[in-house]
Amino acid sequence: MTSNASHLPEGVGIGFKAEHFEALTAQRRDLAFIEIHAENYMAAGGPVHRRLERLRADYALSMHGVGLSIGGAGPLDADHLTRLASLCERYQPESFSEHLAWSSHDNAFLNDLLPLPYTQATLAIICDHIDQVQERLGRQMLLENPSTYVAFAENTFGETQFLREIVARTGCGLLLDVNNVFVSAVNHGLDARAYLADFPFAAVGEIHLGGHDADTLPDGSPLLIDAHGSPVADPVWTLYAETLARTGRAPTLIEWDNDVPDFAILMAEAERARAVLDAARASGGRHVDAA
Repeated sequence: MTSNASHLPEGVGIGFKAEHFEALTAQRRDLAFIEIHAENYMAAGGPVHRRLERLRADYALSMHGVGLSIGGAGPLDADHLTRLASLCERYQPESFSEHLAWSSHDNAFLNDLLPLPYTQATLAIICDHIDQVQERLGRQMLLENPSTYVAFAENTFGETQFLREIVARTGCGLLLDVNNVFVSAVNHGLDARAYLADFPFAAVGEIHLGGHDADTLPDGSPLLIDAHGSPVADPVWTLYAETLARTGRAPTLIEWDNDVPDFAILMAEAERARAVLDAARASGGRHVDAA
C-alpha cells in the first residue's frame, strides 16, 4: 500500500489521439488533463514520445493501462510491469489506472478486457496484484469498474461490494466509468441508480464518460457494447449529473477511442461535461463518504 495518491486536477480532460496533436499544441486548451493508454508508449523513443513530451509540458497527465491483466489467474507479467514503472518514472503522471478485468492466460494475450467471477478466490488474486503494482510504481493506482455482458453463477459478492473490499484491502482508488455502469445495468436488467447508491464514492479519483453501441439479442432483449466510438448517450449524461450530486466535482474524462472525431466535436463533449460539473458546483454538490 502507498500513500502517493492519485491527484488529477478537478475539471474535464480528453483522451489524446495523434490526429489532435496540432490542435492541442497550437494553443493551450482549457482542459484539466489529457489521458493516454500506457501500452502505446512502452517503446523507448520515437515520434510518440516526442509528442507526449511536448504535451506533458502543458497538461496534467492521466495514464490508463489496458494490459496488466489485474484479474488474471496467473502472475503479473514482470516485463510489462517494469516497462510501466519506467514510463511512470519518465512522465510522472498525476494518475495511473487499470481495469477490473483479465486479458492474459499463461503466455497468451487476448486483446480484450474479460470479466471474472466475484469470489473470495478472485478477490485475493486481485488484491495481491494491486499490491504488487502499487509497490512497484510507488503510487496509488485507480481500478475501473467494468462493462459486463455475462454474469457468473458462482459470484459471492455484488460488484460494488467487491470493489469496496478491494479498496479496503489495498488502499487503491477507483475510476468510476459511468457509461460502464449504464451498459452493465441494461445488459443484466439491473438498476443503474441502485448500483450508484451503493458505490464507494470516497475512493473515486476519476470519472470516465464514453459512448456505447446498441444491439438486440435473438430474444429481443437489448445488448449494449462499450465501444468508445460515439458521443455520450443522454441517459449516461443523466447518470453523470446524479453521480456528481454524490461526489461533488471529480476529474472527468471524455473517452473516445474509435472512429475518432474532429477535435471540435471532442471538445464539444468536453464542454458539455464541464457544464454539468459547473452546475453541480453551483448547486452545492459535495463529496459523500461511502466506505
